[in-house]
Amino acid sequence: MSNSRDSKDEVSRQRPVNLRLNKHIIYVEPEDISQLNAAGELSELAVVAEGEDKTSWFIWLLVLCTSISGLLFGYDTGVISGALVSIGSDLGPAALSSGQKELITSATTLGALIGGLVAGMLSDFVGRKLVLAIADIVFIGGAIGQAVCHTVWSMIGCRFLIGIGVGLASCVAPLYIQELSPTRQRGRMVVLNVVMITGGQVIAYGIGAAFEHVHGGWRWMVGLGAVPSGIQCILLTFLPESPRILIRRGQMEAAHRVMTKVYSYATPEQVSLKVRALHSAVKRSIDIADSTTLLQRFGMAFLNPINRRAVIVSCGLQAFQQLSGFNTLMYYSATIFQEIGFNNPTAVGLIVSGTNFIFTLFALKYIDIIGRRKIMIFSAPGMVIGLVLASISFHYLTRRTGGNLVDGTDYSHTWSAIVLVSMIFYVASYATGLGNVPWQQGELFSLEVRGIGTSLATFCNWAGNLLIGSTYLSLMDRITPAGAFGFYAGLCLLGWIFCVFCFPETAGLSLEEVQTVFRNGFGVRESERLRKERRRLVVVQKEREKERAGKTSDGEKNVKGGEVGASVREV
Repeated sequence: MSNSRDSKDEVSRQRPVNLRLNKHIIYVEPEDISQLNAAGELSELAVVAEGEDKTSWFIWLLVLCTSISGLLFGYDTGVISGALVSIGSDLGPAALSSGQKELITSATTLGALIGGLVAGMLSDFVGRKLVLAIADIVFIGGAIGQAVCHTVWSMIGCRFLIGIGVGLASCVAPLYIQELSPTRQRGRMVVLNVVMITGGQVIAYGIGAAFEHVHGGWRWMVGLGAVPSGIQCILLTFLPESPRILIRRGQMEAAHRVMTKVYSYATPEQVSLKVRALHSAVKRSIDIADSTTLLQRFGMAFLNPINRRAVIVSCGLQAFQQLSGFNTLMYYSATIFQEIGFNNPTAVGLIVSGTNFIFTLFALKYIDIIGRRKIMIFSAPGMVIGLVLASISFHYLTRRTGGNLVDGTDYSHTWSAIVLVSMIFYVASYATGLGNVPWQQGELFSLEVRGIGTSLATFCNWAGNLLIGSTYLSLMDRITPAGAFGFYAGLCLLGWIFCVFCFPETAGLSLEEVQTVFRNGFGVRESERLRKERRRLVVVQKEREKERAGKTSDGEKNVKGGEVGASVREV
């Protein structure tokens, strides 16, 4: 019996692997995987194993655990809004000034900017999982520190510490999910991290509303952030390291065991093919890194016209996301609603964050169906309309107070309600498009500059966040709330124009095709032409498959009886 099984295994190892390249079925020996990979014709992302569309308990545990990082990010963004309303004189001054509120808020962003810059390099050196654990420990320390602090500067220091943890996790968590998720589920699993961010904001506003009238309740708000951090730190002990890191360390057996869990429905032959392809891809990336300096790769990102256009588009989208003013609304919504006369401003803020969560779910379902560009083109005008309506509402709301919001003033309930409606409309439009699309930035870059490109785009995101968060209240004081929201509406209009002329459609295109889009300009028309050609080829291919029905032979796709080899889809 043993000899029979060994014989079958030997035949399986020697049998040519069934691959699909450029819509044609070919046969290659398993030993040729590395050559195909080196030639750029095959990558680990392209190899499809059986059952990739099924989600195992291992994957759900992975996503549940790692997405806690997104939850923490969203929770911290939302909780500070309610905390700033409730602090009162607990930190020394009778009331926090606008400048102190801006420092408390922007300290987190500054910490995240630094944490995000070092996270990628640190995770390459010590591994993804350890960096997530470090982020949790830092977050726990910052959360407890906030809960017990009694001065403004100690609060600012703890917020900065929280920011470092947020920056580390926001960079590494999506990467860790991507490297451990099945190929066909990677996009959806990574974007679930965005859903958890919005979910964290909803939870934060809910907790803020619960503790708003409790003496010292803001300390509970910020301190409870340590709970999910501790839970994630414990759950991480049950998860493996990224297989890419294991292969880089030469731990091939450990990588194979991890890949077996990831592709739990695949055959041993298909798992081995995955590992071989991944090994070749990692080896190739190491070779590129060893043959070029960091400065040379930075030069490639800017001097090569294709890469330069990709950098412009990705950084432009991330800047648009922050300069639209959305995160300032998350940070200061409770403060705004309190000043315009709502009795429970944190609960009103919960409505806004709930809108963000619901429409993010809508975007996740339709972003690949409608397309990135179309979603941006149709949703951005909604943001402009919402902000213009808010600007008009604030103008008429504050006419009796010289255009400024004054505490204790009995403002018109009608105009206050219109402000709320405009905010909801603005947030719904943001969550549908701008809140999600910029994070698809990785698909714009070629492999050799993908890390640098995404780092530059993420840096633009945090830098824009820091700029807007640190100037928002001052802007409200100097040019009035009506002027501030009108200013943000103007920035959103400029962002929409940028998308119209510079942002090509990438949905449905392979990574190689995305690169060809940028060869002669920003490729808005070229991307549409390629998508039409792709749809035509899909129709032709389906017709051919129908014609071949009943004529399939050994080694072709969909052979019954389990004799199917690993196939390759276009990346």
